[in-house]
Amino acid sequence: MAAPLRKDQELELKIDSLAYGGNGVARLNGFVVFVRRGLPGDTVRARVTKVKRSHAEATALEVVEAGAPRVEAPCIHFPVCGGCRFQDLAYEAQLEAKATQVADALARIGKLSGFELEAAVPAESLFHYRNKLEYSFTATAEGVGLGFHKAGRWDEVLDIERCWLTTDLGNAIREAVKAWANEQGLSAFDQETHEGYLRHLVVREGRNTGQALVVLVTAPGALPEESFVTAVRSFPEVRSVHWAVNDTPAEVTSLPTKLLWGEEAIEEEILGLRFRVRPNAFMQTNTAMAEKLYGLAIEYAGLTGEETVYDLYCGTGTIGLAMARNALTVWGIESSEESVACAVENAELNGLANAAFFAGDVAADVEELRGRAGPPDVVVVDPPRAGLVGKAVARVAALEAPRLVYVSCNPTTLAGNAKELTGEFGYRLERVRPLDMFPHTPHVESVALFVRE
Repeated sequence: MAAPLRKDQELELKIDSLAYGGNGVARLNGFVVFVRRGLPGDTVRARVTKVKRSHAEATALEVVEAGAPRVEAPCIHFPVCGGCRFQDLAYEAQLEAKATQVADALARIGKLSGFELEAAVPAESLFHYRNKLEYSFTATAEGVGLGFHKAGRWDEVLDIERCWLTTDLGNAIREAVKAWANEQGLSAFDQETHEGYLRHLVVREGRNTGQALVVLVTAPGALPEESFVTAVRSFPEVRSVHWAVNDTPAEVTSLPTKLLWGEEAIEEEILGLRFRVRPNAFMQTNTAMAEKLYGLAIEYAGLTGEETVYDLYCGTGTIGLAMARNALTVWGIESSEESVACAVENAELNGLANAAFFAGDVAADVEELRGRAGPPDVVVVDPPRAGLVGKAVARVAALEAPRLVYVSCNPTTLAGNAKELTGEFGYRLERVRPLDMFPHTPHVESVALFVRE
């Protein structure tokens, strides 16, 4: 049957809910339309941008009848900036929408029922919660600007005066670097012409230690190092200053760096443990909610001190080391050798001799780990957004751990993996709890407990 819509058609739609990814969900005689900038409860006039057999996509042009519980967005850059899509939606509605996305994915994709869906954990802070931000340089009428991509645009960067997701320190460092760039007469890199010099600024903060790390990313060319270091060293919190060169068109910041001044890394404290944070080391970007997330994973693991724990996709060892204090042994696998080096270093830093970490692929190497460590009592997986892909689900399930704790940043891939684990591999989904780590954005984390039947 042909879709009941055509591209560029304009129509009125009532938004029922938010889909994963942040688009509003509307229905036209049962046909689903995903509406960008559509908030639940609103009736909007929308223009259709794409039509497929199963659904259509549209963009809201105006609100015909407001029904969403709105609040005043505090940021002067909203909604042009692409960082916070839901600043004008009351937080209670944001949290409810995210919890609904997790429940809907498990029911619709996972075909699951009979598990305990616990109340979503709200964010501890609605603003100023990020410990890491990546800015892009841009050319403005006044000179070099520094900010974020405009909503839906890869080629336009919005110069930011104040970001509500970082701290006063983070804002001040960004403004100091902007002033330095203009004083030096440097140019911003142009993504279309590939001309210019300054590309990105990365600022990382240890929120519980008061330490900051700065990385400047440029195109090839000489950097006035001394003046740059002087500009950022004026902040006593800055302990580590790095420079990276990107000679490709790709907009990336995870690059080899040169230490310009200070320590190689800063430290962060999570659940009473110290973690070294290097320029490219992965760490959850909301420190306060990372503690809640890891605490929830520890609770679901049900540790008594006698367990062998596998920490798969272990990153820099944050979850595994937090569990090591209540386990017999912890064994971690991670594909990034840099992250594994950090995990080993973090184990030594905290005096945890019962945790070991290895570089490897979960699907390919977990069987070898079992030969070395023995069978696990608890397996913790914290996979990337794509979830457990390829043979990873079968290989993890083949470990036959009595308890499997799944830390998810994508409810749709969690639901797909849950369907496999419960349908093919003898697990039962017992508990799930959503957690909001990123207010005003579409993202939602969750922790799920699977037990072996």
